[in-house]
Amino acid sequence: MKQSSVLPSAGDVRAAAARIAAHVVRTPLVRSETLSEYLGGDVWLKCECEQRTGSFKLRGATNALACLDPGIRARGVVASSAGNHGAGIAHAAHVLGVPCTVFVPAHAPAAKRDRIAAAGAVVDASAPHYDAAEALAIAHASRTGAAFVNPCIGRDLLAGQGTVALEIVEDLPQVRTIITNVGGGGLCGGMGGYLNDAAPGVALIGAQSAHTDVMARALAANAPADDPHMPTLCDGLAGLVDTTMLAQARESLTRIAVAREAAVAEAVAYLWREEGRRVEGAGAAGLAALLAGRAGEIEFPCAVVLSGGNIDEGVFERVLAGNYNSG
Repeated sequence: MKQSSVLPSAGDVRAAAARIAAHVVRTPLVRSETLSEYLGGDVWLKCECEQRTGSFKLRGATNALACLDPGIRARGVVASSAGNHGAGIAHAAHVLGVPCTVFVPAHAPAAKRDRIAAAGAVVDASAPHYDAAEALAIAHASRTGAAFVNPCIGRDLLAGQGTVALEIVEDLPQVRTIITNVGGGGLCGGMGGYLNDAAPGVALIGAQSAHTDVMARALAANAPADDPHMPTLCDGLAGLVDTTMLAQARESLTRIAVAREAAVAEAVAYLWREEGRRVEGAGAAGLAALLAGRAGEIEFPCAVVLSGGNIDEGVFERVLAGNYNSG
């Protein structure tokens, strides 16, 4: 890998895997009989919805905090989050004995806010949307001296997220395609860094919903893009894309797909009824793109990352009843 890369190397990811092993779950990679039959090739599901805290975000958060200088950690950490990064940071901070404050949007799912609070972090839900929450978190860090842990960028954070790809390749060495959701590019950046070094023949396809397609627009324009903050089932994918996030996606993704919001809801319902997996909207975006034919030509075996399972009960019930409307 080029020295100038913004992505972690495979070595960085392997080091992160060893560093966080005691604090995260090696989540299952399971073959879907129904999807494999329907699509005519082996389809596997990487179940990060079964991770501690309910999301892959714990991986990067734990590695990022573990790599902080002890003197910096002692001043505490602060994060902005749509919910899952906050839960990961709060859990890692609790394990490491670090004071933690998390800023989330006012509309953040209660399931995610409750996870953050249960880990002992201070939760501020006064911001109207994610980008405002990030601004408040950065201001808090400047005011208090706490370390701001970005949810999407930073080599240590990305290295932790990249352990998802490491586990997929170790469990399924013949994998040819991996599909993962994309928000600010932290997960795809970490996975892509590992794959670029260790398994360059594997295509990494990103997925977003129609109301969270900021990265897709940024890649198309080759320029940062703002989030219009539209109502969405994929709250975990919301937020602007800056130059670093764009660079992460550009270096890691083979291509990116956008699925309709309704297709995401259908994927959430499918995963529960046919696979017995409770998955949030952001976590089902990859499967939605695959089932809707938006992911392009797929080489099998294909692994789809189910990145998180923190969905509010009321939203989940409406999705299963077929009457969820994101606006």
